[in-house]
Amino acid sequence: MEVETYNSLGGQVALVTGATRGIGAAIAADLSDRGATVYAGARDPDDVTSSELRPLKLDLTDEDSVVDAINCIDDEKGRLDVLVNNAGVMDSRSALAEMPTSVIDETLATNLRGPLVLTKYALPLLLWRNGSRVVNVSSALASLRGDAGRGMPAYRISKSGLNALTTYLDAEYGDQGLVANAACPGWTRTAMGGPDADRSPEEGADTPAWLARFEPGSPSGQFWRDRQVIDW
Repeated sequence: MEVETYNSLGGQVALVTGATRGIGAAIAADLSDRGATVYAGARDPDDVTSSELRPLKLDLTDEDSVVDAINCIDDEKGRLDVLVNNAGVMDSRSALAEMPTSVIDETLATNLRGPLVLTKYALPLLLWRNGSRVVNVSSALASLRGDAGRGMPAYRISKSGLNALTTYLDAEYGDQGLVANAACPGWTRTAMGGPDADRSPEEGADTPAWLARFEPGSPSGQFWRDRQVIDW
């Protein structure tokens, strides 16, 4: 699909969660290479090894940590143009009947509640300028089709909720200039995806990073894979 995108992100500010490795690190590197100031959200800022990124202490399961992170960006830059909700965990991959409740709680807290709360606190900065972007890194496992497969219920449902957040943000704030989209990166060679996956982190990051460069008025409230809209 032909969409107008920024070639340079000079002067813009981005926050990428889960930016210490894998897809998140590749997204952060792409945006930084294009000139953005990129805050790399991490529970342990020492895990951010790239000198091109700004380490930011951020624990998505701790509301105080979320507030402190957004306040830090506000104090230092006074703006936020891009929020990439990438951080996530996998559940135990078992069926629901066998899955410990603690695993369900951890998965939903990190993959769904965390992005929801972070976006809540980021919205005042995002809405300060027309055309700010929210990119939610989702999964094909979030599909609502009846044939979507078995296992990983907490992970699937958390990502379905992330897709719902995407459509909500578009409906609620699209007329204020916010551009919100979700992306399926595909099966990627990360700690979560495993070594046998067919995509590199850079390939998995391509569509989310592309969405993060959308210009004002671009398509919003959609689910994308390989730069094409796909069904929910």
